Parts: sequence; C-alpha cells; structure tokens
Amino acid sequence: MTVERSDPPYGTDERASYDAWLDYHRATLLVKCDGLDREQLRARPVPSSLMSLHGLVRHMAEVERNWFRHVIDGEPMAQGIWWSDERPDGDFEIADEDTYEADLAVWQDQVDQARAIAAAHALTDTGSRRNGDVVDLRWVYVHMIEEYARHNGHADLLRELVDGTVGE
Repeated sequence: MTVERSDPPYGTDERASYDAWLDYHRATLLVKCDGLDREQLRARPVPSSLMSLHGLVRHMAEVERNWFRHVIDGEPMAQGIWWSDERPDGDFEIADEDTYEADLAVWQDQVDQARAIAAAHALTDTGSRRNGDVVDLRWVYVHMIEEYARHNGHADLLRELVDGTVGE
C-alpha cells in the first residue's frame, strides 16, 4: 500500500488548518509503517519498551476513540479496544493471532468516526475527560496533533532501527 500524504495548506482558516494538520500526522504514521512485513511491524527494537510500529497504530486507534467518541461525543467507555484495567498496555501487547491489517482497519474506522464527530461539532463544543476536566474540540484537535507528532517521532526512530529507513 502506498500512502498519500499532503502538506497542510499555508493559509487557511483555523478549522481547515486543524483538519489538515491532523490528517498529515495520521498519514505520517502510515508512511512509517509502509512496506514493512509482519515481523518488522511487530519488532520492539528498544529492549526496555513495548513500543512497535504495529502497537503505535493500535495505540492511536485507542487515542482517536477516546478523545472523539468518549470525550467530545460523550460515549461511555469502560475499557479500550485492546486495553483493560488488567492489561493497561494491551494496545502494545500484540498477540500471535493479531494482524496488522485487521488492526489497521480498526484504526481507520476510529479515524473515520473521529472525522464525523469533529465535523458535527463546533470548535467551542465541550466534552468531559474521565477526570472531570472539561475541554473543547479546539483543545482536542491541538492535543491530537501533538499526540501524533510525538508518536511519529517514536515511529521514525523505530523505523530506522527496524530497517534503516529515515525521512519525514
């Protein structure tokens, strides 16, 4: 699969800018995973970390689900797709039967739902975090861009350790 990624526009309104930057970072994560086989996607080249490229895709599916479906849309969620109270790192704990293709489809579904939820809300619409803090959609956009940017840095290092590929 070849991933298409477009630079965000240099001059646009606030909402379009948030959407473009978030989509840019979503695509960047896929670029980092593109062309790797099952073992490379699952590789955890940093011995002290559970982090893998496959795990990052699962983690970001959880993040998309939490911030848009739970926080902004108010959907109750007792646990994650892969994590639970018993397995708090379940998104990074990939079982033998788990496939990247299936988990990527889950990520894409969460992204699609996040886009639809965001489109249905104003930037000033608010939601509540699990701890009770109230945040608006604008804050969630900025946080999501930051979250992807941080994890894309991890993905860049993981990719370099897995097969030597470097780049944006």
